Amino acid sequence: MKVLTAKSVQVGSDLAAWFDAGGGQGLEQALANPTGIISCLESAGLRGLGGAGFPTWKKWAAVAAQPSCPDGGGKWLVCNGNEDEPGTFKDRFLLSSTPHQVIEGALIGAVAVKANQIVLYVNAHEAKMLPTLRAAVDSWSGHPILARVTQVVGASVQLQICPSSGLYVGGEETAAVSSIMGKFPFPSLKPPFPAEKGVHGAPTLLNNVETFAHVTHILRHGPSWYQALGVGKAVGTKLYSLSGDVLRPGLHELPMGTTLRELVFDHGGGILAGKQFKAVFTGGPSNTLLTERELDVALDFDSLCARGSRLGTGAMIVVGTGTSILRKTAEYVGFFAANSCGQCPSCKIGTYQVSRILERIEAGTGRKTDLAALDNFVRLLPGSGRCGLVDGAATVLGSSLQTFRSEYERTLRN
Repeated sequence: MKVLTAKSVQVGSDLAAWFDAGGGQGLEQALANPTGIISCLESAGLRGLGGAGFPTWKKWAAVAAQPSCPDGGGKWLVCNGNEDEPGTFKDRFLLSSTPHQVIEGALIGAVAVKANQIVLYVNAHEAKMLPTLRAAVDSWSGHPILARVTQVVGASVQLQICPSSGLYVGGEETAAVSSIMGKFPFPSLKPPFPAEKGVHGAPTLLNNVETFAHVTHILRHGPSWYQALGVGKAVGTKLYSLSGDVLRPGLHELPMGTTLRELVFDHGGGILAGKQFKAVFTGGPSNTLLTERELDVALDFDSLCARGSRLGTGAMIVVGTGTSILRKTAEYVGFFAANSCGQCPSCKIGTYQVSRILERIEAGTGRKTDLAALDNFVRLLPGSGRCGLVDGAATVLGSSLQTFRSEYERTLRN
């Protein structure tokens, strides 16, 4: 039996090469025992790898329990690859280098929840990726195994690619639903959740690209194998997007639970010459900062949560001495302000005002009243929007103020 390795699965759109490397065996397991798929994922401990870390099996079970919606086209499955947050670049790699791994995981999901409409929802800005992905989808559409999937699902299974709006907010699950229906990607209040009422009012399963990429391996090798890949209590592997002031930035697939020190210094080669480690934005710019005293923290959902942080997408943006935390925070809050959909006044106005204040402080014209205003925003903004954008802006602002307040204070005029 051939073993899938990181190198062997990077076959682009070549479906024959994917099967030759051992691909397809997870889907075969799923077709042989459709009712066992969700319990297999539960035993494996797979969690959503797009940021929230919600148990995958619970989301799948919720959709599976829903009746099909004739008016909405049955049931929908959305593979969310909108990925537009600074410092995160794992999904675009998976979709361009190993798309069949993702598509097979989505087909297994379709078998599990009886979804006949599969949408690969991808960032429209990633133009170089789309031809490879389209060729990959086309090769599955004519393959006999898809007919077998259709037979188990009970309706003709359709694979399609839907470029997103390219907006950051379009990655939120209800915004993705809206975008797929041809509308502006406004996030909506929940409940109802997409599992109950999603695309065209039909039950809809949404998971991140990386989550689906793990599914075929779990079905093929079993839950015990997947659990053993992690470190400590963590399970599986994780794609960490490492960037910033490191010698070897890039994408690193490592055991879930790898420490921050190992990622930065062993795999990332350490800090750029002339600099020392200062901090890291964990999980992308919408989470908290970790400093040198947290270098030995395990990079998994629960360990980071215990430190008041989050794994998020697995993006780790390293900051070395000489790089201003204030400047980076202003940059990221500016990103959130520019990407607010404008639906919630607290988000649109709040992030804009915070961005203005940060730019003023960074320029050396800020006052103590500005710092007090930022403290108030940190207290008032969280939970005030329909999606997590405003929460992310408040989190990174609050963390930088708490951990590097002196950088703010020494620029103030009075």
